[in-house]
Amino acid sequence: MQTQSYFPDLGDIEPTRETLHLYAAAMGVVSRAHAVPHPKWWHISLKVRPDGLVTNSMALPGGGSFALRMDLINHEVILHTSQGNQSALSMREGLTGSEFGSRLLDGVKALGLEGEYVRQKFEDDSPREYNPKAATRLFSAFVNVDQLFKKHRATLSGEVSPVQIWPHGFDIAFEWLGARIVEHEEDGQATSSPSQLNLGFYPGRPEPYFYSNPWPFEKDQLVDQSLPESARWHLEGWEGAFLPYAALAGKDDAGQRLLDFARRVYEISSPTLR
Repeated sequence: MQTQSYFPDLGDIEPTRETLHLYAAAMGVVSRAHAVPHPKWWHISLKVRPDGLVTNSMALPGGGSFALRMDLINHEVILHTSQGNQSALSMREGLTGSEFGSRLLDGVKALGLEGEYVRQKFEDDSPREYNPKAATRLFSAFVNVDQLFKKHRATLSGEVSPVQIWPHGFDIAFEWLGARIVEHEEDGQATSSPSQLNLGFYPGRPEPYFYSNPWPFEKDQLVDQSLPESARWHLEGWEGAFLPYAALAGKDDAGQRLLDFARRVYEISSPTLR
């Protein structure tokens, strides 16, 4: 197993990552308006494909469907329909978030679609940088993390979510749902939800990292439990297990070490979530 194919150096990708984050947010705005709603907001997420990141398919007014694909091989966002039509928007131009989002919505409008678009998700007039080589390295990380997450997910019993990239955070994650029902407040209303444990990867500043957060976080039962090498409990801002990406990049056993991290957090957290 070649290490570099799993965890390439991400040390200088931040300007390009920020650009991709804004462009992904614009894609999510389209899905938010036109995809079939899911109660857990899965309809706004992107999925990893061998050639990039893709939205769910969405219905066209006259029948058929369309989707958006962030092609990270050719560095463009493609709007394609089930009738075989497609249009492309280059990411190499370094369009601002506002420019990119407006052009994307113009392409959607040309299909006969209109909607309530949450433009503030992508509106940003700051100059943007796009380095294709940096985008390729980030995509390589996403592709291989996606495969490792799916490998770990297949070992879990019970309900699990898809592995998906969230446009608002530009992180990739999935959730395992526990049997414990938790009473909590959401938007000022009392509600109940199943407990959960996520596994995710965030590639941005101040440093890329892997995370696995049990909810509810039973601090007294968890923080004295040991974690694998380089991992630690994170208790400031958010609560869960933290593994720096830098601790694995360049390591021959990086993939196995990530799986060991995921398994260990699951083993010590899942009894509190059942």
